[in-house]
Amino acid sequence: MSMAPSIPSEYKAYLAAHGAFEGFTIGDMRPGYVALWSMDEVPSNNADIEIQDYAPGFLAFAGDGGGEVLAFDAAGAIFLLPLIGMEPQYAVKVANSFAELEARFERAI
Repeated sequence: MSMAPSIPSEYKAYLAAHGAFEGFTIGDMRPGYVALWSMDEVPSNNADIEIQDYAPGFLAFAGDGGGEVLAFDAAGAIFLLPLIGMEPQYAVKVANSFAELEARFERAI
């Protein structure tokens, strides 16, 4: 069994500075909607969805509000994984890093 990736430092820094984001990403690119999890929620939510059993090598950190989770791989890239039928082959890459995803967060001005 592979080890779960660690939480990237850029994610920890974002939560420390801004708190958990919940909202939409700009443009038509996926994921569209993002609800980040707090640092306390990440381990328990991953255990609840049994990600290491069904999609080893991924660490979920957010939901998309529509039956998928956003997850880091070992390199820190971000993928969407379905909660039903969760398997690594169904992972869809949506960003190369958390910074790339965060740049697409829609913010009120």
